Amino acid sequence: MLGDKIGEERGKTTGMRVLPGDDFRHVKLESSFQASGTLLGIQGTDIGTYVSWERVTGQMYAEGQGIFITNDGESTIWNGHGVGRPIGEGMGVTFRFSVAFQAGQGKLARLNGVLVIGEHATDSNDNVHTVTWEWK
Repeated sequence: MLGDKIGEERGKTTGMRVLPGDDFRHVKLESSFQASGTLLGIQGTDIGTYVSWERVTGQMYAEGQGIFITNDGESTIWNGHGVGRPIGEGMGVTFRFSVAFQAGQGKLARLNGVLVIGEHATDSNDNVHTVTWEWK
């Protein structure tokens, strides 16, 4: 069941590169981003990289990882995967994803027992916007 909204962030794509696919007919796209926003109401910066590829025409699959660092220095790492599609504007894409966090004993520790789901979008100007919810 969809739970409470626990985060929202905005930022920019910081890098992209094409990687070899699993065979000669496919390629993978590596995208890195940096965004600022909140997680559990705490301000911070999220830095992440995901690799995506087209599974069937119009459908993308992605796997990624990153780290959210609060403004007072606490951090949590995340790993996730999702499905999405190109939005038809340059390199713009939209994804729906799930993420698992690993946090220490501080303010973000509650994330250790939570599956997070979210929406991530990149527009044709390399702007990123991500919203996350707790799955209960």
